[in-house]
Amino acid sequence: MVLSELAVRLNCAEYKNWVKAGHCLLLLRGCLQGFVGREVLAFHSRLLAAAPGLGPRAACSGGWRCSPRARQFQPQCQVCAEWKREILKHHTNRNGDVHWGNCRPALWPVDAWEVAKAFMPRGQADKTGPEECDAVALLNLINSCDHFVVDRRKVTEVIKCRNDIMHSSEMKVSSVWLRDFQMKIQNFLNEFKNIPEIVAVYSQIEQLLTSDWAVYIPEEDQRDGCDTGVYLSESQVNEIEMELLKEKLQELYLQVKEQEVLPEEILNQLEVVKEFLRNNEGLRNGLTEDMQKLDSLRQQHLKPDSKEPGVQTPEGKA
Repeated sequence: MVLSELAVRLNCAEYKNWVKAGHCLLLLRGCLQGFVGREVLAFHSRLLAAAPGLGPRAACSGGWRCSPRARQFQPQCQVCAEWKREILKHHTNRNGDVHWGNCRPALWPVDAWEVAKAFMPRGQADKTGPEECDAVALLNLINSCDHFVVDRRKVTEVIKCRNDIMHSSEMKVSSVWLRDFQMKIQNFLNEFKNIPEIVAVYSQIEQLLTSDWAVYIPEEDQRDGCDTGVYLSESQVNEIEMELLKEKLQELYLQVKEQEVLPEEILNQLEVVKEFLRNNEGLRNGLTEDMQKLDSLRQQHLKPDSKEPGVQTPEGKA
């Protein structure tokens, strides 16, 4: 059943393009993690060298009063106030949105990653290192922290592409879009020609995006695609799909969490994903917990007298 479902999904060229683009982001995430981890430690050391009074001996005296919430942070002690000033000095978006709620300020003197999270998008509070972050979190860190010397236009172009992928309601992108994405992600990777693990992924991404990207399905004893290209097993493709769908569901969860009233666009995206999973049991079974978490949050936002489309009341049952 799972194999036949996969064959049907990949028979749609635009869905296959979506998965290919997502796979590139997973490869990008993997090659950035080590580099970002090293640079964050260097950045933290640089901050402490410039302001020794903020080091391990410094301690927050504000307790819970120095706990940020979402984009709001009004430190109540001198140490946290000074750390906030130092972070903003190096934030490229210092006058705009900073997701302070990602951080535990009391740990800033001793934990470099807690500082890094001030330069990242929402939803990073429980992340303890780069290995737990998705590509967009790492890209936003690189873009928002002036420690990283990079052409920020190239970073934002890749971030926009990633958002196109995650916000695609039907999980499809055109071949024209994919070619544009290839150019943008390669332009970004060219910024890191002296980082071996990033250079190595450049050729992988190029091969992936320019190949037929065929999938070997044993039961059918044939490959989905032409005779030349990059060949993946069913389990490899399934793993890629699961990671992308988990990220999409997490993105929707964060969108729902920030809303008091759910916009129709978010509700529509939810319905499309649910319908997709209803038709693909193999993927649905691995995402049950994610869907339940999202549905539970959605129900909290629905008015008591609202009814979901297609849901019968007990009186309406046969």
